[in-house]
Amino acid sequence: MHERLASALRQAIRQGQLSPGAALPPSRQLAADLGCSRWVVTEAYAQLVAEGYLQAKTGSATRVSADWPEVTTTVGLSTTPSEPRYDLLPGMPDLRAFPRSRWAEAVRAAATTMAHQDLWYTTDGGLPQTRLALAEYLARNRGVVTSTTDVRITTGVADGLTQVFRTLHRKGFRSVAVEDPAWQRPAKAARDSGLEVVPIPVDESGIRLDHLTRRDDCRAVLVTPAHQFPMGMVLASKRRAALLDWLRRVDGVLLEDDYDAEFRYDRPPVGAVQAMDPARVFLFGSVSKTLAPAVGVGWMVHPPGWSDEIREANPVVTSPSALAQTAFAHMLTSGAFDRHLRDSRRRLRRRRDKLVRALRMHLPEHRVSGIAAGLHLVLHLPVEAGIDVPSFIAEVRSAGVRLCSIDIFRNPPDPRQPALVLGYGNLADSVVEEAVTQLATYLEKAIGTLGQK
Repeated sequence: MHERLASALRQAIRQGQLSPGAALPPSRQLAADLGCSRWVVTEAYAQLVAEGYLQAKTGSATRVSADWPEVTTTVGLSTTPSEPRYDLLPGMPDLRAFPRSRWAEAVRAAATTMAHQDLWYTTDGGLPQTRLALAEYLARNRGVVTSTTDVRITTGVADGLTQVFRTLHRKGFRSVAVEDPAWQRPAKAARDSGLEVVPIPVDESGIRLDHLTRRDDCRAVLVTPAHQFPMGMVLASKRRAALLDWLRRVDGVLLEDDYDAEFRYDRPPVGAVQAMDPARVFLFGSVSKTLAPAVGVGWMVHPPGWSDEIREANPVVTSPSALAQTAFAHMLTSGAFDRHLRDSRRRLRRRRDKLVRALRMHLPEHRVSGIAAGLHLVLHLPVEAGIDVPSFIAEVRSAGVRLCSIDIFRNPPDPRQPALVLGYGNLADSVVEEAVTQLATYLEKAIGTLGQK
């Protein structure tokens, strides 16, 4: 619900219904007016603060960013602000590099070769030929051990996780452990499925088992072993083994989000944890980062024997179209997907290297963390500077720089460890240096201003 509220407020700001500097109702009041929990409102406000739409200061009202441009509307027309010139939001794929020709070729091949019965509504779990192509691809590239009967085609990772959360709740599971910090959307899906969400801190080796093993009642664990989001480490090999040993003792299951596994730049990616215990690990993936969210194809590899239970817990599911599934299968079997990934890795490695060099040149005192992988890194801010990160993000938004605080991924936020999660997936190569220059200018200004107080 907080996503719907954020979307409604975002649209109202863009269309000028909420003008720059306008005060929003206190979270408690708005929650009462809407008949929802206060958490819904505070989450929506925090998201819009991170995006630069709102400004929040302790002790005063949350307001529409004063730097947000006034919108002039004409009857029948609406004007929205242009996209930021320097888009450093994490989680964004390289949309400019979508392989239009390869995808068009795959769609043409699918349309001309599909059997007429495949043009009907898609079957539960996905088309057999897509599941086969995906099983072979995952075995070849991720070391996954599975059969086509244990592969389900989904609309994305969130869809697959939601199906499993519902299944776990139906089987008597009542909680799921998640990394902290982490994406909040899976946590919301878990809560919506009736599960308690248990945040577990991470360190340089991944999820901390000393915290996890205190919760023997928590028999399901969600991790991102290939590239933890947002901290950017790999789950260490010893910790992988120890995590699986503990799950065997408590008869638990591991939910492996194979996030960013295709994008490792300094060495081949580590294999999937699923291969270490296929009977206990669920694996989730999608093409949202490798192709684009618009393709709408994802997958789940589940342990043997779970098909019926997943189906019973999810009597109504929305599957990708048969045309999209067949086109993706064509890309997998023709080698077009592998060629696209090789091109993407070369391009994104150069972009990341360029970003890291620029950060070291213009912000040498600021620590950068995260392995050479994925589509983001973390820029740590000096604690002693006392920067008001939400206000800083709103200020740089006026210069066309879109940023994100790490605190929106923490539960709860921790202002004692300020940092920015810098995404470079949707950042044009030609403006990397300019983006860092702008960021450095505003950071120096913020630190200098605080130093004068």
